[in-house]
This record gives sequence, C-alpha cells and structure tokens, in this order.
Amino acid sequence: MIPTPPESTRLTPVTVLGLGPMGRALASAFLNARHPVTIWNRTPGKAGDLPHRGAVVVDSVQDAVRAGEVIVVCLIDYDAVWATLEDLPADWGHRRLINLTSGEPAQARRMSRWASARGVDYLDGAILTPAPAIGTPAGAVLLSGSLDVYEAVRETMDAVGGTVTHLGEDPGQASAYEVALLDIFATSVNGIVHAFALASAEGIEPERFAALATGIGGLLPEMITRFAQQIRADHYPGDRSTIASAASGITHVINTATSHGIDATMLTAAKGVINRAIADGYGSEGLARLASLLHKGGTGSTA
Repeated sequence: MIPTPPESTRLTPVTVLGLGPMGRALASAFLNARHPVTIWNRTPGKAGDLPHRGAVVVDSVQDAVRAGEVIVVCLIDYDAVWATLEDLPADWGHRRLINLTSGEPAQARRMSRWASARGVDYLDGAILTPAPAIGTPAGAVLLSGSLDVYEAVRETMDAVGGTVTHLGEDPGQASAYEVALLDIFATSVNGIVHAFALASAEGIEPERFAALATGIGGLLPEMITRFAQQIRADHYPGDRSTIASAASGITHVINTATSHGIDATMLTAAKGVINRAIADGYGSEGLARLASLLHKGGTGSTA
C-alpha cells in the first residue's frame, strides 16, 4: 500500500471533479493518503462512502474548484470537461488543474491552451490501469505538460499509487501514449472475439480453444520489443516470418470466416496493407515493416 504521512504534515487539498468508477477511486486514494478531499459530480448520488470517510461533497463546480489547490478532473470525455469548466471565473489563483480524462492528443493540447490563456497551471494525463488498481502499487498514470507544474504536484499525485510518469512538456504526449495503447487493446479484443466466433463456427468448444489461444498472447511481449528495435533501425529482417507468408495465412482466415458468414472487414483491411507491401517489394521483409505503410501514401521508409 502507499505509505501515509505523519498526521502533522500539511497535505495539499485536492478536488476531484467526476465520480464515475475512476473518479471515486481517485478520491478514495487521496483520502487514504490523508489529503483533504472535495468532490463534485454533475448528477448527485454518486459519492458512495466517500462522505463518510471525510470527503466534502459540494453542489457547484465553483465551490469545488475553490476548495482545492490541486483540481483533478476525470470525466467521460473532453466535451464534458469543456462543459464543466468553461464558465468558471478566469482567476484560478495558484490552483493546478490535472486532467485525467481519456481523449485525443489534439484535445489535450487545445485544453492546455485554454488553461494557459487563463493563467491556469495545467497537466494532461492518462490512467493506464483499472479503477481497483488506483492507490495501490499497481497503479499507473502518465502526465505531460510543464515540468514545473509536475514537480509542484508530484508528491500529491503519489497518492494514486504505483508509477506516475512525466513524459515531457508536450501536453498531448500522455494522450498520444494512451490512444496508441488503446489501439493495441481495441484491435486485440476484436481479434479475440473474431477468433472465438470462427472457432465456434467450426465446432470448437470455447474452453478448449481458450487453452491454446492464451499461448498466442504470450508471444506478443517479445514481438513488441523486437518490432520497436527494427522500426528504430529501419531494418526488417524476415528471418522469423515475412509479409508474404502473412498474406497466405490471413487469406486462409478470411476465406474460412466468410464461408461461415462471419464479418471479416478488419481482416480484409489488414490484408489490403499486406498486399500493398508486397506490391511495393517488401514481401520478403518482416512484419514490423507494415507500420511504415499504414500512413496514407506511405512508401515504407521511416526516415
């Protein structure tokens, strides 16, 4: 667990805006670390046991922001953040705004400009772990934006547990990491459910299929590391597998899926990139080469 400071230590008052599962987890973590915590949510009744543990519930965003020195926002999307904050007075004093709402890099940079125009110290962030991990050693949060602001809130943010990493001055970096990581998750989940559908259509029981499918997941960490090295070096040896062999394999999957009436849209899109790579003369190279061909009009060069 995260160590708690002595009772005599003055801890930064924190306000949490948004009481979905993640917002409640954040507020709980700050309470566990003995920070004074104020909470607000657009709709009432979401505070759970937080008031009984010492959190102060307020009805207005203005009161919530006024109560905290570090304001942590965790809402459904950036539109909700805009709607919540846009009508607040311009003078935030010495308060610091940390936005942990999931979004897009361009939205994070726009939000940073909005904050800067009002003299608000701002960090954008991304939470990489589920709500139950917040406040434990397994918690992981990315932050980006002003290093000075990060240094000022670092001890406060230690309450979320695990690892809090500052990625640099660009406020869009945390979101950039998040969307790239979500890309892995989203396409992986699509692949998993598609594989279960295909296996089921061929009469394979889910549990028997799962016993072998988990081994595929075990291949990915090494592959990701190896791909990163090849992309950095702009060198894609086909010593383990080639784009040409991938074309053959994915064709078998597409043909089998379509024979059962299973949607193969994502697979056909992937095969389109593979076909283009082969047409451009990269068939004998390794699969990491495909990353450079996904940009529209990509030529395969990462230089």
